[in-house]
Amino acid sequence: QVQVVQSGGGSVQAGGSLRLSCTASGRFSSIDDMGWYRQAPGKQRELVASISSSGIPYYADFVKGRFTISRDNAKSTVYLQMNSLSPEDTAIYYCNVETVLLTYLDEYDHDYWGQGTQVTVSS
Repeated sequence: QVQVVQSGGGSVQAGGSLRLSCTASGRFSSIDDMGWYRQAPGKQRELVASISSSGIPYYADFVKGRFTISRDNAKSTVYLQMNSLSPEDTAIYYCNVETVLLTYLDEYDHDYWGQGTQVTVSS
C-alpha cells in the first residue's frame, strides 16, 4: 500500500505566501507525475499544477507566475510554493501521486490522493 501525507497550508492575508508539501511512502518502484488540485466550496476539483518525473512543470493559467511546483525524487515529495495569494485561492488543496510498481511479470500504475489541506486567504 501507499500512503500520501500532506502538510502545510493554513490561513493568510491576501498577498501572502504559503507552502504545501506532500510525501508518498510505501510499496512502489517509482513515481510518475505528481500534482496539486484544489476544490473550493460548491465547485469541482481542478488541477492547479503538476510536475513530471523529469521535473517538467505544468501550471493552470490562474496560478501562472504566482505558484511554483517542485519535487524531490529522493524524498518522494512534491512541493507547492504559493505566492501573491488572493481570496479566490481559498480551497482545500489535494496532492495526487501516480505510482508505478514493477514486478517480475508486470507493471502496476495507480493514483493516490493526499488527505487534503485547507488554504484560506482573507482580504
